[in-house]
Amino acid sequence: MATGRGRLLLQHWLGLQALRLPLGGVGAAPGSGGFRKGAGVEFAAGWTMLKQYARCGRKCEGPSAACSVSLDGMPPEILLKILSYLDAVTLLCAGCVNRRFYHLANDNFIWIRIYSTAFSPKRSSWKVNSVAKTAVSANLLSVEDKEAGYWKKEYITKQIASVKAALAQLLKPVSPYTGLPVKTKEAIRISGLGWVIILKEKSGREYVMDHVELSVNDSSVTIVWYGKNWPRLATLSTLNLCGVTPVFMDRSKIPTKNGPRWHSLIAKYSLSHFPESTMIGCDRLIRIFHLNPGLLVGLWKREEELAFVTANLHLHHLAERSTLGSAALPYELPPHTPRLDDTPEYGLHGYQLHVDMHSGGIFYLCSTFRNLFTKKGHIENGYAKLIVIHFKNNTEHLPLVGKVGLSWRTDVFDGCIKSCSIMDMTLLDEYGQPFWCFSSPVCMRSSPRPSDGPHFWGQTYHVDYADASGRLHMELVWITETEEHFIVSLVLYLSVAKINHWFGTQY
Repeated sequence: MATGRGRLLLQHWLGLQALRLPLGGVGAAPGSGGFRKGAGVEFAAGWTMLKQYARCGRKCEGPSAACSVSLDGMPPEILLKILSYLDAVTLLCAGCVNRRFYHLANDNFIWIRIYSTAFSPKRSSWKVNSVAKTAVSANLLSVEDKEAGYWKKEYITKQIASVKAALAQLLKPVSPYTGLPVKTKEAIRISGLGWVIILKEKSGREYVMDHVELSVNDSSVTIVWYGKNWPRLATLSTLNLCGVTPVFMDRSKIPTKNGPRWHSLIAKYSLSHFPESTMIGCDRLIRIFHLNPGLLVGLWKREEELAFVTANLHLHHLAERSTLGSAALPYELPPHTPRLDDTPEYGLHGYQLHVDMHSGGIFYLCSTFRNLFTKKGHIENGYAKLIVIHFKNNTEHLPLVGKVGLSWRTDVFDGCIKSCSIMDMTLLDEYGQPFWCFSSPVCMRSSPRPSDGPHFWGQTYHVDYADASGRLHMELVWITETEEHFIVSLVLYLSVAKINHWFGTQY
């Protein structure tokens, strides 16, 4: 370095020492020390004050009245030296201060060091050397030839890939009981996976809300949002449900919400209007609406404003849908390859059904049905009829435990809506693979008493659900003597188009 240039840098360096920022952070105790021995400036703790100076561009005001050093006048060499001591998360935050810091925080020489340290194949023998040796050790021909920010993008891309690989490995073990991953809770905890809803106004403004409550069941995850600062419903156009994961996953640390996060779009919902056909229940305070797939929206009766939002997500491919998509596009499942089978009625037998009905941690039904089948003669109107519980067979009828009701809560009130609950259904094919899965709010509605079959003393009800894969129809009877609901019929109508696509048949 030329003598004149070195003298200029030395003056600015001494100016920083005189400032003592204070580098221990705002309100640091005197004498706490602003420099780390042998490692240069430790800047992470004092980064808040540095951002304040960078934003406003004011002269530094320190103990010395002669100090007049500002960040605007500081040479880029010194700023790059300071930034080189930051970790990846803090460096990304530094790039959000202003345009100058954005370009400085994209420096390839800083990011090549972070990249090589994180992904070096011989980390045990790693030694911090010059940038040139670092580049050679990583088998890189040139750092300067890459565009600004290249190694930052490479580092982020590889970090995301490592998170996905770790999740895939963790979710490999599958339960023979449900056909779903058995380590979902552990995967959510280790990856820092969470869910947000993004409320978009017609003007384009967005509100991002983190979930307040989260519960993991055998077949589904229930996520709840509520609070006092909801935007007005009349101004909203859409609601986006997204999974979020930290870009940089460190198993030794608890993921921070303030760090960079990856958004994966799961579903979009329109909030322009709520048809009465989507309302599934109400009480004296709220009305609840079901938006397919699996979203429950509660509105205050008096003001017609949002009270809470609940998402019910089935565990089948949940980790992939919550991590592998982007903020604009949902994750697309890989194409399904049918298995070859010479059975004359291939795709019509060997099914296994697992069904739960629950709310607020209380399970009203948890049952598994095996060896289910149908016949070609039961195919009509584009559906194959699969009878799970026969109406005329009393031995198959099942009771629901307790009085069915859907619990809800906000930060002010709570309650329970009668005859509503969450239903999780998992239908496995003959190979034990999930064929049809859903988790959705449902409601028991009154229905006329059937004219044929056994005679029941009590009101009859029905539960219906439908999507692209099929329809579900359940009939229940309220037994007054025992004060409980009995399921007297359960029928699945499988889409023939889904069967043909899944099994390669031509029904």
